[in-house]
Amino acid sequence: MYAWLWRKLPGNTRTRVLTAAVLVAAVVAVLWYAVFPLMEPMVTLDEVTVRK
Repeated sequence: MYAWLWRKLPGNTRTRVLTAAVLVAAVVAVLWYAVFPLMEPMVTLDEVTVRK
């Protein structure tokens, strides 16, 4: 999969690295600002159960 993505990116190696970094940053931003806030009510981090 990564090789396929690398071949599809335009330009030389430097441009590909920069484009890949921008794509990774965009995915992280979408997760951080859109997906995680929607998931927060479903994940209860305040309730901790400790087993002995």
